Amino acid sequence: MKGRFGALLSLTLVIFSCAKKEEAITISPEDYHNSVDKVTEVMIHDIFSPPVASRIFAYPNIAAYEILAQKYEDYKSLSGQVRDFTDIPKPQDASNINYELSALIAHMDMSKRLIFSEEKIETYQDSLYALWTDKNERVFNASKTYGLQVADHIQAWMDKDNYKQTRTMPKFTVNSDDPSRWQPTPPAYMSGIEPHWNKIRPFVIDSAGQFKPAPPPPFSMEEGSDFYKEVKEVYDISQEITAKGDDSEEVAIAQFWDCNPYVSVTRGHLMFATKKITPGAHWIGITKIATRKTNSDFAKTVYAYTQTSIAIADAFISCWDEKYRSNLIRPETLINEHIDDSWEPVLQTPPFPEYTSGHSVVSGAAAVALTDIFGDNFAFDDDTEVPYGLPVRSFNSFREAANEAAISRMYGGIHYRAAVDVGVKQGRDLGKFVVDNLNMN
Repeated sequence: MKGRFGALLSLTLVIFSCAKKEEAITISPEDYHNSVDKVTEVMIHDIFSPPVASRIFAYPNIAAYEILAQKYEDYKSLSGQVRDFTDIPKPQDASNINYELSALIAHMDMSKRLIFSEEKIETYQDSLYALWTDKNERVFNASKTYGLQVADHIQAWMDKDNYKQTRTMPKFTVNSDDPSRWQPTPPAYMSGIEPHWNKIRPFVIDSAGQFKPAPPPPFSMEEGSDFYKEVKEVYDISQEITAKGDDSEEVAIAQFWDCNPYVSVTRGHLMFATKKITPGAHWIGITKIATRKTNSDFAKTVYAYTQTSIAIADAFISCWDEKYRSNLIRPETLINEHIDDSWEPVLQTPPFPEYTSGHSVVSGAAAVALTDIFGDNFAFDDDTEVPYGLPVRSFNSFREAANEAAISRMYGGIHYRAAVDVGVKQGRDLGKFVVDNLNMN
């Protein structure tokens, strides 16, 4: 009898010793930053246009935020606040769900559905899945199930934003008979990108045309006209700042805020693209800087990304609505035709109409969204462009950074002053509308 009892006891001890000890799965703000950075990295690889990139940022952030809003009373659901968005499903059994983990999984999965190189996200995702499974398979499985359920809900809503329909709409037609209309620019002479972006469903603004800006000065290349003065100003500034050589602060500013994913390099008979972040991605990077500096917890980090990405996405819809309405010719084309046929801008001209400046509108909106969260006079060091060989720049506020981003487009030789000044106002007005109409916390 004692022998049998001893054997049973030994077997029991072996079973318990072999049983895997469950550990707590802790998800930090850095985990979310890493996920956002990974998506940005893939978007650079896949070369998404600035408007499309803004959409890729917004939906995954909303998915993550909505899950956290189920846990934290301080954060309010976006249901009924953003266009056509309804309540996400509630978990059937919340006892085993780690909401931060579910939010991160939803972010990664939604991001994977929006990019081309899915395998790059999958490889990253699978490495984390293995780690979490090893720590606590029960909690991981429950959290993953809920995260994917929410991602499915977000995708069903996303699929009705007209994006798929715009993929089959006609390409932009150049009007070569009107001297004021945009023409493709060197070196690649690409067609105008996303001419139907104003048909994308906005998130918060009422319509693409809600913040329609004042029109640019009437087109006229007669010396002394307001429009001619704007063209000549771009040329004169370019001549002045490039004459300074390596000491030009203005050239450094232009290069820091370039954020053009379409830069083409020609070497002999070979033309290839250099890959950079988009202007929206730069402001997403600034969001990371702000949340790190304030030691924001996971929920506040996701909240900051979400509000900022929504403002950026609506800003692109508003800006692109005006770009293809006014359809204004770029400085490079007119300066080469009327002033200096050998002139080249400091930055390569992006492939879409001039007015208003996308950097100005997007930066104005993003700065308002971030100021709403972190306050005025929020000083920060912007290291977003360090991976692309550019130094850190320091700012005393988000507004100051937005102003510099806007004027950088004149220094770069790719925008007139009206596009910059009016664009910043357009973005700020839109950004204020977004934060005033979102009740997130």
